[in-house]
Amino acid sequence: MKKSVMITTPAYYVNARPHIGHAYTTIACDTWARYQRLTGNDVFFLTGTDEHGDKIVKAAAEQGKSVEEYCDEIAGEFKSVWQSLGISCDDMIRTTEVRHKKVVTEILQKIYDAGDIYAGEYTGKYCFGCERYLTDKELNGKGECEVHLKVPEVISEKNYFFKMQKYLPIWKEMLLKNSSLVQPEGYYKEVLGTIDELVKNGEDLSISRPKKRLKWGIEIPFDKDYVTYVWFDALINYVSAAGYGASSFGVRWSGAHHMIAKDILKPHGVYWPTMLLAAQIPMYKRLIVHGYWLGFQDQKMSKSLGNAKDPLELSAWLGNDALRFFLMREMNFGGDARFSEEIMVNRLNANLANDLGNLVQRTLSMLKKYECGPAPSAKLHQSGDTIHAALKTLKKDYHQRFESFEFHNAIESVFVLIRLLNKIVDEYKPWQLAKENLPECVSLLNTLLRAIVIVLLYLRPVLPEKTADLLSLLKVKSDEEFPDTLTAVHFAEAKLDTWPMLFQRIEIKE
Repeated sequence: MKKSVMITTPAYYVNARPHIGHAYTTIACDTWARYQRLTGNDVFFLTGTDEHGDKIVKAAAEQGKSVEEYCDEIAGEFKSVWQSLGISCDDMIRTTEVRHKKVVTEILQKIYDAGDIYAGEYTGKYCFGCERYLTDKELNGKGECEVHLKVPEVISEKNYFFKMQKYLPIWKEMLLKNSSLVQPEGYYKEVLGTIDELVKNGEDLSISRPKKRLKWGIEIPFDKDYVTYVWFDALINYVSAAGYGASSFGVRWSGAHHMIAKDILKPHGVYWPTMLLAAQIPMYKRLIVHGYWLGFQDQKMSKSLGNAKDPLELSAWLGNDALRFFLMREMNFGGDARFSEEIMVNRLNANLANDLGNLVQRTLSMLKKYECGPAPSAKLHQSGDTIHAALKTLKKDYHQRFESFEFHNAIESVFVLIRLLNKIVDEYKPWQLAKENLPECVSLLNTLLRAIVIVLLYLRPVLPEKTADLLSLLKVKSDEEFPDTLTAVHFAEAKLDTWPMLFQRIEIKE
């Protein structure tokens, strides 16, 4: 049955240009969105930019630009990069848009009118990188923020506070009843621990900044001297874009999935759910959390540390599909993954050039050389029974793993079949059959071609450009979105002339 599915990236902060960390999250969401569309679901894929706060003002000043000019420029770069990488998002919201400001104002007023926002004094250690106050447990041995490696400033001021304490026990009870709300399991446990710590401390959430310190933000509707704190602004982007207040909102929001990196787990796993409860908005379906890409000496790749890779440079070297494949296959979703040119080249050569590329290239080459097809009327080869057994396992594992956001395992389930097909080629030796038993050669090569088509169909979410090129050449039609039988595949009878090379071996750049 067709479902409404919503997948979101974070609203990316525009204090710097997009890097590989942004690209990973966005490509992961894009991969899942493409998969969901192929299963027949109604997908709404949202990305966006978070454009308010202290860091934006500082970044604009450093470049000698107005804040508006700076935000327009960086938001434009995000949009351009996603277009260049072939991202299939349905919407890209900016938190400076009128539609978003309107919803933030409505929700703030609603929560205030319910008595869940109050004025108070607060003194705390404020990290301008995180744009929030930090507890001592969030500092390293030098008293620095563990993410930005800077000592936070002690700030004391009057602000407005959200009665988060009122909703933390409710949220914890919901989590205990449904552990799938936060995945993978390790982050679910971390959220529960954070809730317990916050309840113990008894602190509510500061949601404003005085205009005397920060003017760049959405004005608090019940006090013109204050602007909205960045998280209480940015997090609301998800419901703004989903059409909060419109009749269609409920259906779209009912299938909401958020994907984030683990450094923003606390805002998304604690602040946001309590905000939703206070605003009487249904809870999101799932919060899906991934780890970091680690560079030299296993340091997190980030804009703040200045060690992040440029996704467009990598794409120009490798191509969009190869970059997508590496990111989706290399990271064990939820954990950290190492990033280096050597690791990347080894992965791409082993999987794309050797396994997939070699299978496709030699099968098509022999079809052409021995004038065997594509011939859709050719009988299935005896190896078809082995392939059919593998296809049943593939379909089960693939869907289960994609639904769980285990991209690396979903891809591996396809490559189990690819390696089996290469083994069949080596075992039956079609180059010998062409001399000794041409009818069996025709049968074998066309059976392999059917299986290759199925491989391409399953790899569409990960390799959308390359698979589309080859499937179009073969004029493939399938009776099912993801077939599990060779006979479900239909291709046109043809005489092959040329075809696009899927993937060639690459060398590490000097």
